[in-house]
Amino acid sequence: MARRLKDLKSVFAQWSSRVFSVELETGAPVYFGLQENRGGKAPLGFSELQQGHGKCYSLLVCSSDRIGREKFYWELKDKLLSDLPPGSDLTNMLSFLPDVKNSLIRGYFLKGNSDDSSLIERVLGHFEQHDPVLVCSYSEGEDNQQWTQHVWTNTESNLMGMTKEFYVVPTAAPTYHPSTLNMINSDVFYSLDEACDVLKKCGDIIPETTSVLRMLPSRANAGGKPDFPVVVIEGLDATGKTTLTESLRDTLGATLLRSPPQCLSPWRARFDQEPPLIRRAFYALGNYITAAQICQEGMKAPIIVDRFWHSTAAYAIATAVSGPVTDLPQDGSEVYRWPSDLLQPSLVVLLTLDPEERKRRLRDRGQTKTDEEQELDRNQLFRLRVEDAYRRISGPACVTVDASPSADLVLQQVLLLIRAKCHL
Repeated sequence: MARRLKDLKSVFAQWSSRVFSVELETGAPVYFGLQENRGGKAPLGFSELQQGHGKCYSLLVCSSDRIGREKFYWELKDKLLSDLPPGSDLTNMLSFLPDVKNSLIRGYFLKGNSDDSSLIERVLGHFEQHDPVLVCSYSEGEDNQQWTQHVWTNTESNLMGMTKEFYVVPTAAPTYHPSTLNMINSDVFYSLDEACDVLKKCGDIIPETTSVLRMLPSRANAGGKPDFPVVVIEGLDATGKTTLTESLRDTLGATLLRSPPQCLSPWRARFDQEPPLIRRAFYALGNYITAAQICQEGMKAPIIVDRFWHSTAAYAIATAVSGPVTDLPQDGSEVYRWPSDLLQPSLVVLLTLDPEERKRRLRDRGQTKTDEEQELDRNQLFRLRVEDAYRRISGPACVTVDASPSADLVLQQVLLLIRAKCHL
């Protein structure tokens, strides 16, 4: 309880300086701020959040325990939906200090029928008292213009007489999506030590992490330099990566490797169920294991790699940032830089394909798709973000190749690139 109180005090100390963001069904978020004195109208779009539901609520997960916080947030939505009255409407919510890294707090915004308000508040009261959650309610004033935020505090977590009521006011939207404030070594990892640190702290809740960490060499030579060139083939599913990588292997007498490596296959399904922080650390580790394999095998023959760090980073960035491509971190941002301790390939080829042709190929294959691949089909914005993130990664950057011609023509085009760049 003492730690929880300390975490809440730390967040609440800058409460009126924070910006809050609530996602709408249209994908465009509503941003708002707070002030202690009455005045001004709520921002445009805030009344749309309410839409005749009466009182609204927010839950923000506030904890300095990084692993516990992410785990709790990941499971909170299912807990809420199972306990709240039918028809309760949950949407994602963020709170952050503008331009301050690692200030992002995640949570949910809740709309419920006014007839169910007593039940809703009973459910939320349970979370507020026993979990690392800060609960707020929102009420509309008599003038139908001013909204008030009321911060819930019980006697055990009393915030020492601090103001508990604020007025909702407009605020400027951030230049970039607020998720970018927490992206470094959270959604995308830039060192082996950072990824290992996350998994080591998961040992008590995910026993499998011990077996995963054993897959690392005594000290992965992930930033070394093999004697032969290393060519990475990237692209969405059904763009022809498997066909191309196997053809390159046979044509060049190369060794074919894949990331994540086969040795992690027994645990992929387990880690795919975990929050992004833990899941991304697992896949980051896979890149370093693959890099160690490249260093070893690359002393004997050229190396072809089916996906590598570009895939891990592009999907993570596109998932963390909702909305249009313009919400991605700007070109040149540090989130697109190659990890300094990870082997850099000689060439990275990105296969691209018309979306409808890619869907046709997927249907013809009839294979079960990952959650991210299913999201690519459902959400055009997500696909565009993934593709754009691929193109923005540097060190090395991707060379784009159209995968719509025949497999032989694509192979010949890529061979020309390899011979020009790698002198094979």
